Amino acid sequence: MNFDLDKSIEILNRTPEVYSILFSHSQYDWHKINEGPNTWSAYNIIGHLIHGEETDWIPRARIILSNVPNKTFIPFDRFAQDRLYNHQSIDQLLIQFRILRLKNIETLRSWKLSDEDLDKTGIHPDLGLVSLRQLIATWTTHDMAHLHQISRTLVKHYTKDVGPWQKYSRIMQEANKK
Repeated sequence: MNFDLDKSIEILNRTPEVYSILFSHSQYDWHKINEGPNTWSAYNIIGHLIHGEETDWIPRARIILSNVPNKTFIPFDRFAQDRLYNHQSIDQLLIQFRILRLKNIETLRSWKLSDEDLDKTGIHPDLGLVSLRQLIATWTTHDMAHLHQISRTLVKHYTKDVGPWQKYSRIMQEANKK
């Protein structure tokens, strides 16, 4: 196993800064670029991450660590950002994400989790029994998966503009196949 709580916290702590560096105070609309209809831009993703900070990771961890008999998680609305955050600027979203993430990391650290705690379980509505260790590992990889998604989207945006250099980029080659 590769999971290490401190390693996860390090990545979780840095993610808001990465997004801020990419999109905060940009004079261009990089945060609005998507891959076409029914796909997400960085703006949508950051809203999605905010919703996760508010209703997913720490709330579910609390359920796992609690003494309640029913440890079934409330289903997560993966598209809630479309109605909850569509009135805010990208800079407002980035600030909100940073504040929520720092608060959640502080909460996570304050628990001083043991291996026994990390092995405790809850019930995901679709996946069944999951451990706290798996939840935190998923939280970490979720951040990186969305960063990859944003990178892929931005690369594809310039695919036709790079001309013959496309042959050196697998992402651009895949974009041309569609």
